[in-house]
Amino acid sequence: MEYSADILIIGGGLSGTMLAVQLLRQPGQRKILIIEPRAELGRGEAYSAVELGHTLNGNAARMSVDPDNPDDLTQWLTEHIAAGGWPESAEQHVPTSELFPPRGLFGVYVQQRLAEARAVGARYGSIVEHVRSEVVDLQVREDCVQLTLSNGQNLQGSFAVIATGMFPAARTPQTESSGLNAAALDPWDVAAMRQLDPQSTVLIIGSGLTMVDAVVSLEQAGHRGPIEVFSRHGLLPHVRRQPPAWVDFLAEDHSIRTPRQLLRELRRHCREAVAQGIDWQAPLDTVRAHIGRLWSQANDVQRRQFVRHVRPWWESHHHRSPPLSAELLARLHSEGRLRIQAASFKGLVPTTEGGVNIRIRRRGEVETSVVHGAALINSSGIEYDWRRVARPLPKQLLARGLVQPGPLALGIAAVDGAVMDAEGRVASRLFAMGPPLRGMWWESTAVTDVALQAKALAQRLVH
Repeated sequence: MEYSADILIIGGGLSGTMLAVQLLRQPGQRKILIIEPRAELGRGEAYSAVELGHTLNGNAARMSVDPDNPDDLTQWLTEHIAAGGWPESAEQHVPTSELFPPRGLFGVYVQQRLAEARAVGARYGSIVEHVRSEVVDLQVREDCVQLTLSNGQNLQGSFAVIATGMFPAARTPQTESSGLNAAALDPWDVAAMRQLDPQSTVLIIGSGLTMVDAVVSLEQAGHRGPIEVFSRHGLLPHVRRQPPAWVDFLAEDHSIRTPRQLLRELRRHCREAVAQGIDWQAPLDTVRAHIGRLWSQANDVQRRQFVRHVRPWWESHHHRSPPLSAELLARLHSEGRLRIQAASFKGLVPTTEGGVNIRIRRRGEVETSVVHGAALINSSGIEYDWRRVARPLPKQLLARGLVQPGPLALGIAAVDGAVMDAEGRVASRLFAMGPPLRGMWWESTAVTDVALQAKALAQRLVH
C-alpha cells in the first residue's frame, strides 16, 4: 500500500519534531508524516532518558526550542514547577533560567510544544501523523520522493527531510565493528548496571559527555567500585558555569578567519577576562554564534587542522558538563574511585575468567598493555561518518549516490539544507537538517542550532 503526504520527515526526535512544529505554524493546508520507530515523538536518543540524573548540559536559558523566544523553556519550566512538576528542582538553589532540567523532562516540553502546534495547524487544515516504523530505503522520482519502510509499507511525498538525529557510537552498528558494542554496557542502562558487583571495576572508553552520563548511571545503579576511564587525550569536560556577558569580538573583527587566528584571539580575550576577575568561559561563549560562518569559510586543510589538533580541547571546553554531574565526578576523583588516563583503545582481548579484557596503549608509550574489568562501557561519543554507520537508510542513500559525505566525511553534504548527491547535484525534493549536517556547520546538534534550522527549512518548504 502506498500512502501520500506533502512532506515526509524521516526521524521524530528533536530535529524532526521541531521541523513539524514550524511547518504546522505556517499558514496553508498540508499533510505531514513523521516516520519514527520509537513510540513517542520529540525524544530521540537524547531525550528518551528516564533517570533524573541525566540532565541537559545547558541551563534553561540556553535551551529554548523557539528561535523567536529564548526564554521559552524558562517560561515553560516556571509554569511546570508551579503546577507541582519536578519538585527536585529546588535542590539546585538557582533561578529557573539557570536550572539544568532532566533530559526526560525536556522531552515532555518538546512534546507539549508539538501538541500546541498541532492545534494551530488544525485551524489551517494541516495535520501531522506519526508512522511508527524505520525508513530502510529512499528513491527520488521526478514528481515525488518514495520511502520504503521496514514493515514493507511505501510512502510518497512531495518533499522528504532527513532528520535522523545523532548516531551514538554506543548504540550504532558499525560497518567495521571491533566488537566493542557487543561486549559493552549501554551508558544509560541503569538496570543492567544494577546487576554488577557494586565493588567491581568498570572500564570506560571515552571521556566526553557520554562518559559523564555513564558515571551518573553507575552512581544511580549503586556502583561503588573503581571506574577506569581511557581516552586519547585524557581530557574531561569542564563544568558549565554562568559567566557574565563579554564583548562579541568576532562580530567586531571579520578578519579572523582561520582556526589559528581564532585560537590566538580567543586566548588573548580569555587572559584579559581572567585578569579582570571574570570567568574565562565568558569570551568562549561568544564564539558559539560564529562557528557556522568560520567553519563554512575555512578550507579543507584548515578544517582538518582544527579536527586533528583543536577538536579535543574545543569539545572539553565548549561541550561542558552540568554542575551536578561535574560535582559527582569531582567527588569520585577525590575519593580515588575515578581515574582518567590518556590512552588509546586497541581492541578486546579474550578472557576465560569472566568480565572483560581490553588492550590499550598509554600516551607516550610504545608497548600496549591489557586491562581487566568486570564490565566495559563504550562512551566514545557520536558517529558522524555515515560510511561507518551500518543502518539501512544511510547505507542505501550512499549506495544509490543520493547523498555524498560532508566535509571531512562528517555527515552529508547539502546546500541551504538541500542534499547534494554523489555527482554534486543539489536535490530539489530531498533535504536534511540537524546532526546529518555536522560537516557543513560543525555545530549542528545543539537545541538552538536545530531550532533555527527547523524554522528556516520550514519556510523554504512552504514557499
